[in-house]
Amino acid sequence: MSNAISTPPGPPCFPEALDFNGKTVLVVGGSSGIGNGIAQAFRQLGAEVHAWGTRARASDYSIDEGSDLAGLHYAQVNVSDRVAVDAVQPTFDRLDALVLAQGIILYKRAEFEMATFDEVLRVNLSSLMACAVKFRPMLRDSGGALITLSSIAGFRSVRGNPAYAASKSGVVGLTRTLGEAWAPDGIRVNGIAPGLVDTKLTKVTTSSPARLDATLSRLPLGRMGLPHEVAGAALFLASPLASYMVGQTLVVDGGLTLA
Repeated sequence: MSNAISTPPGPPCFPEALDFNGKTVLVVGGSSGIGNGIAQAFRQLGAEVHAWGTRARASDYSIDEGSDLAGLHYAQVNVSDRVAVDAVQPTFDRLDALVLAQGIILYKRAEFEMATFDEVLRVNLSSLMACAVKFRPMLRDSGGALITLSSIAGFRSVRGNPAYAASKSGVVGLTRTLGEAWAPDGIRVNGIAPGLVDTKLTKVTTSSPARLDATLSRLPLGRMGLPHEVAGAALFLASPLASYMVGQTLVVDGGLTLA
């Protein structure tokens, strides 16, 4: 067992707390959207960043669709397949932070069908546990951080998307439980619950002026979030600034859940 609990770390050097030089980070779902914003934020602060995505090559993604893989080490991994996750041989021998940002949502009431319901839960919940278990030894060795991405859907109803809501609620619970279970190993597990962020996953809202206006009218900040605004929370959670946080999920939603 790690002595991380019995021997508290010294106070951080605050000007250097967000320096990730010499650190290795893996962002699952780091090829696009919020995950990509997080991956690039870590890279800009000096980390060696690996990103997993669904397409065969990094060149299959484009800036026009919100993907910037410049400077990242990319690998295609089907995280909905637990056997595929288990079979991956990491190209790095150290891991300081694991960010689990994978996720899907299916519209037009598709999630009310059991096959689709199961598919969403495999990607949005089961795959997070599979990745967490796979990299637990490396995180234990480094005294690293595990960061989950859920959603404000984990705290409220999403009328047309039962699988999405259930899976994100599950991620919040998983974060609490792994936080308690793995803290003795020196692994800090925390999460982020984004609100409405401008990515391809939210196009169903952003492509409908009426729907977008209705949502923005309920946002105290009056605008959508951007991936880099969620990235700030991930940098904090992976840094010494969050050394006494375990099992928590930070809501980053522009105040949407206040209404």
